[in-house]
Amino acid sequence: MTLARTLKNPDLTKRPPTASQPSAEKLHSSAPAAAKPLALIVFLENVGHIHGVNLPHWAMTAIDWLTEEYAKLLLRLLGAYRRYLCILILEDDDATAANLTNALIELSATHTVDQLLLVHGQERCLNGYKGRELVDAAAFDQLLARYAADTSLLDLRVVYGVNCYGASLAPTWLALGAQAVNGAQAVNWLPEPSLSLFLRKWLNGAPFSEAVGSSASRARSIGKLLWRDQADGSEHPHIAGSRQIVYGQRDVTITSPTDRTRTAQLTTAHKVEAAAHPRRASNGHTPTAD
Repeated sequence: MTLARTLKNPDLTKRPPTASQPSAEKLHSSAPAAAKPLALIVFLENVGHIHGVNLPHWAMTAIDWLTEEYAKLLLRLLGAYRRYLCILILEDDDATAANLTNALIELSATHTVDQLLLVHGQERCLNGYKGRELVDAAAFDQLLARYAADTSLLDLRVVYGVNCYGASLAPTWLALGAQAVNGAQAVNWLPEPSLSLFLRKWLNGAPFSEAVGSSASRARSIGKLLWRDQADGSEHPHIAGSRQIVYGQRDVTITSPTDRTRTAQLTTAHKVEAAAHPRRASNGHTPTAD
């Protein structure tokens, strides 16, 4: 089955037998009025791994299934299916570099695309299926070369990720045309409640930077109850590594215009700035690339 057929007919979408909902669904209700309809790609693979913890296989399997089902439930409960005309979830064995690349290209032909990265990560790398399928520098460099040759290839708007070392990928996403991107400085120990808090604000119309900043601040406050500041006053490494940074157009919202020409004009300067300052943040509560 080709991805093209999957996108055109969600009933044909391949999905694991444990999935509670179809991996791709198209709804024709209250999508924001825009030049192009909105689509959401969710790259979803938990693996069941907890950084630095050696878990038995059964525990990893249970964590993998529960966290992925929880993420899909969040999308429904918080209203993602009322905001996006098309939602494509690449989970389990569909979470590969080839599928992500093809989904970005095929959906961009007809939609403006937002993206959720609900996976583990390394420096400039996303961990896909079972941690064996990687979206690494080679995959990104190939996509960058194709986009450089034809900028109509992608219509990417925002990229929100809970992946570790997300900041290392921010310049890449901006170079691929994204208007706004977030990223953790190192290992992200606070994927929740960050994700649910971000989705609640973003889907209700908050600017991207506000949605990221508010969720990160509240998550850090909770995290500090577990990992207190060190004796010298510095943050615990788990808190410091989880710090989120926002790059690009900070005020983009889910209802922002999706005209490709406007997007290109607004993001050019931010791409240059993010490449020059890939890890800078103004303070611990409001992440920023300024």
